[in-house]
Amino acid sequence: MRRGGLRAVVSFTLIIAAYLGLNFFIGWNAQTWLNSWLPGFPVWALWTLLALAALGYLIGRFRFLPKPAGRGLKVFGAYYIGLFEYAVLVLPFADLAVWLFWAGGSDYKNTVETIGVIVSVLLLLLFAWGTWNAWTPIVRKYELSVAKDAGGRRRLDIVLVSDLHLGNIVGNRHLDRLLPRVEQLKPDLILLAGDVLDDVIEPFVRNRMSERLGRLSAPLGVYAVLGNHEYYGRHIDEYVGRMAALGIPVLRDERSTPDGVIHVVGRKDKTAESMDPEGRKPVAELLQGLDPKLPIVLMDHQPYGYAAAAEAGVDILVSGHTHRGQFAPNHWVTRRLFELDWGYLRKGKMHAVVSSGFGTWGPPVRLASRSEIVHLSVTFSGGA
Repeated sequence: MRRGGLRAVVSFTLIIAAYLGLNFFIGWNAQTWLNSWLPGFPVWALWTLLALAALGYLIGRFRFLPKPAGRGLKVFGAYYIGLFEYAVLVLPFADLAVWLFWAGGSDYKNTVETIGVIVSVLLLLLFAWGTWNAWTPIVRKYELSVAKDAGGRRRLDIVLVSDLHLGNIVGNRHLDRLLPRVEQLKPDLILLAGDVLDDVIEPFVRNRMSERLGRLSAPLGVYAVLGNHEYYGRHIDEYVGRMAALGIPVLRDERSTPDGVIHVVGRKDKTAESMDPEGRKPVAELLQGLDPKLPIVLMDHQPYGYAAAAEAGVDILVSGHTHRGQFAPNHWVTRRLFELDWGYLRKGKMHAVVSSGFGTWGPPVRLASRSEIVHLSVTFSGGA
């Protein structure tokens, strides 16, 4: 085995060991609390439930399971992802509090019960707040100015929607929150910046989500690009075909110039570098031959390569992917991983915008982020 392969195996083993160890820590705390609060509660039931929760998202993907069981396990496991993170963050402080009160002379049983209730209520409140953030989207507006001629137009209203993650958790109900808000904005152009699917296409087809998605319309069209989750699901050709049937081109290292007003360029996702035999084109190559007098809008799902895009002549670069960490304190990590993990950045003459996304991955929980629709109000100073 090569050194790189061995390193990957060792890293994966350590990650799995850490995950199992942290789940044991959560289970031990839950068992301690239940033994005090509900003496006689069957230990095997607790650990079986915890095992299903911890491994449910993975097991639910196995094709040998009946589809309803697999979907149920994936949803159960997805919710547990959020519970796991916050339990790992909160329980060490809870254990320290129990030890301090017990060392101070408090009754151990009462202390465990009280701290356990406090932790449970805290986790419930965090999930309630995060759920509200996830299912109550907002419209975030950016006003941009581009010194170019957009077919004589002085202004374009562009709607950016990223990371819908349509699947077993995010579906038609959330799309029903999207459609009226987009319609109210009356956009000239709509951009879907990747991860429309939450990997597999089956829930999208089964629940006929295309019927709602197809209602998106704008005079200059609706365009999409691939995200990493479309690659993970491995249904790209079917997905592209279904989107085309809706009148939504999925640009895979392709470009379009609707009504001769603006160049819309879509890159393959960065995942194509490892999962697509053809890879993906550099930005400079992708823009070759475009009329530089017209505004150039580039969709690239993952917010990388800002310097190359600015140098190639991109005027507006839109991305998603990061979810702004989705729930705190993950946004501290994304802030360090990306030059821009959310919001707006000016790079030379280029405007860069990263959306926190409209849907969610894993649990429908958002803390320190909101589900959002991005409204780009673009004015052109080079118009007639």
